[in-house]
Amino acid sequence: MSLDVSKVGSTTDCYELAYDWKTLGLYALGIGAKRDELPYLYEAHGPKVYPSFGVVPAYALLEPLIGLCGGNAAMMVHGGQVVRQFEELPPSGTLSTVGTLTGVYDMKKFAQVVFTTESSLDGKKIFETEWSVIFRDGGGFGGPRPPKRKIVKIPKDTDPTWSFEEFISPEQALLYRLSGDHNPLHADPKFAKEVGFERGPILHGLASYGYVCRAVAIKSCGGEANKIASLQSQFRNPIWPADTIVHDAYDVDGEILLKSYSREEPDTIVAISVATLR
Repeated sequence: MSLDVSKVGSTTDCYELAYDWKTLGLYALGIGAKRDELPYLYEAHGPKVYPSFGVVPAYALLEPLIGLCGGNAAMMVHGGQVVRQFEELPPSGTLSTVGTLTGVYDMKKFAQVVFTTESSLDGKKIFETEWSVIFRDGGGFGGPRPPKRKIVKIPKDTDPTWSFEEFISPEQALLYRLSGDHNPLHADPKFAKEVGFERGPILHGLASYGYVCRAVAIKSCGGEANKIASLQSQFRNPIWPADTIVHDAYDVDGEILLKSYSREEPDTIVAISVATLR
């Protein structure tokens, strides 16, 4: 497979997502929200919105964006995600989203493709996202190397500012996919084994991302997720439903740095994240 570098800069058509409290509540359940997070689940209390929801209006654009670069979706895994929220999202409305193919990079064995999206409501920009995806069969096509990025360094030999852990339901990936990511890798045991995951379907990278977002909201924002201005995560390894995800957080220079891992495999990092608060 050879990826198409010439399509960098191409944009998608505008996609509109009409959402309401059920859309928001389903998403919150998909990222593990519990009944004591009722303002995110119950329409009579809002509902409030976790900013990681900004990925949902972009799901419909993934297929055309992957089509632009020529990648094989069956061999795609999530490498990293950024969401920035600029305005608070009301309980219902219609989001308009446009995507751009911003980079196609050769990592020798793998290939990295970067997409960006912007979602607006009534002419106001609400979300800006950046997606980094890895095609496990896409390297060696002679394209440019990825640009160097700031490396997030988690403090060593220092106690975390806080830690937070949650058991992931065995059905969590099946619940999360109802918000729009229908990749069979997260549902079909046979498919998961065919693409190299012998243990079975993995949790969506963006479900893990939502778990990080909720942990920051609960532990650093007093449950007020709208205090999170941006969240950036690099996904290192998958985590499976029925595992326990643990987040160790450190306040460093006005940012919250997080290391997320499975309690069952504490030496295997799931994600490294940076959250910026308002």
